[in-house]
Amino acid sequence: MRASTIGASFRIAICAFVLSCLVGPHAASAHAIIVSSAPAAGAIVSGDAVSIRLHFNSRIDHARSKLTLFAPNGVSQAVTPAADAPVDELNADAAHLSSGAWRLRWQVLSVDGHITRGDIPFNVR
Repeated sequence: MRASTIGASFRIAICAFVLSCLVGPHAASAHAIIVSSAPAAGAIVSGDAVSIRLHFNSRIDHARSKLTLFAPNGVSQAVTPAADAPVDELNADAAHLSSGAWRLRWQVLSVDGHITRGDIPFNVR
């Protein structure tokens, strides 16, 4: 290989590396990370109904988002997210919850195309 070919390849590699460093952090920051939740993790909810409000750090795809409640006996039930929620929130209402330890599982698709999910345990009394 000639020196000019090696030099050009090296310059291209350096440019690609610098570009990936500049673009990489922005793409990672678009993952939908939960900022706040109601109910909060470990919360005690009075009554048999709960308003679910999950706020994320970025816009989410509502059509591909899911909410599932797990009852104290382990039985799961899908909860339909509200269609009119803000672009960075996943909201719903759940009723007829029995007393005990519940778990809310959420899954969202963020604008960067990545799925994030998590569980929020709470108690109903």
